[in-house]
Amino acid sequence: MRSKFLFLFFFLLSTAVSVAQPAKPVIDAIRKQYAPDARTAIFRVEADSTATLKGKTNLPDAKQALTTQLQQQGIRFQDQIEVLPAAVLGEQTYAVVNVSVANLRSQPRDAAELATQALLGMPLQIWDKERGWYLAQTPDQYIAWVDFGGIQRMTKAEYDRWQQADKIIFTRPFGFCYSESNEQSQTVSDLVAGDQLALEKEAKQFYQVRYPDGRTGYVLKKEAQRYDRWVASLHPNEETLVSTAKTMMGIPYLWGGTSVKGMDCSGFTKTVYLLNGITLPRDASQQVYTGDLIPTPNKDFSQLKPGDLLFFGETATSEKPERVVHVGMWIGNNEFIHASGKIRISSMTPGAPNFDEPERNRFLRAKRVLGKN
Repeated sequence: MRSKFLFLFFFLLSTAVSVAQPAKPVIDAIRKQYAPDARTAIFRVEADSTATLKGKTNLPDAKQALTTQLQQQGIRFQDQIEVLPAAVLGEQTYAVVNVSVANLRSQPRDAAELATQALLGMPLQIWDKERGWYLAQTPDQYIAWVDFGGIQRMTKAEYDRWQQADKIIFTRPFGFCYSESNEQSQTVSDLVAGDQLALEKEAKQFYQVRYPDGRTGYVLKKEAQRYDRWVASLHPNEETLVSTAKTMMGIPYLWGGTSVKGMDCSGFTKTVYLLNGITLPRDASQQVYTGDLIPTPNKDFSQLKPGDLLFFGETATSEKPERVVHVGMWIGNNEFIHASGKIRISSMTPGAPNFDEPERNRFLRAKRVLGKN
């Protein structure tokens, strides 16, 4: 009896594997084609033992390509793939960050890894919901989970009105919005560099502003600018990038951080460029594909200019591919500034007091972003 049971078990198991197996290479090929980077696209699709396609994607074209190829290959299947945005969201498939810095995590729970951060006023696309968490995509296409307290969800019409409203941008590293046009009044919230609020009125010393959720307050004019005027004033160059970077000296390292409350290495370079009107991808392994390659033969840095990005990591071998794990910014004088423990300046010159031998040893390449679109 036991042998018959084992035979039936293994027969069913082998049948399940054989049913799901033909679909797997097709799924993998579609994922590689349409969603090669899971940080910026959603294609979480698998075939189960009954040849049912299950999962979620925000790429309708990818789903269509998958089902078409399976049909062309004569592979039978049942389609249960959910195309996002999820129906549970209703019409509120957009959001705007509603706190000075929203923490976006790799999974929908407080204990999950911090993936990135988003600043007050930043627009988001919302794809899914799990309990009080929302799967959001930032303007640089990064996808992660944000809790309900960090955002104000909106319909497309509400979102468009927010986008079209006049704005101010906070330009000091840190400060506050006040409930009255008085620095001694109750604070509405803290603010960090890059935060944006809707402009209601402009007075002599204060901007009257509105939050995405409708709260109002007052921001000192000396600590902010009208967004349109700020954009018009931007002329990013070597000097402005270096000066912006140096205002962040000593800020502590925070894995996943992209704000003055704490930054990781790529969060730091991203923020420096953002405050100069240039958007970089989120991670070092993404930033390395931007800009133009600058020759550094035998670690000769003489052709580098301030603002160039330096990438560090592990070179490729016959057993494993290259790994880019760190990024910093060149500031001249054979030095670079980066987030390592804290925002600090290191030297590539042996014998210098701030010589960083480990980083020099794992230097991979340099890229120039300044002047690119």
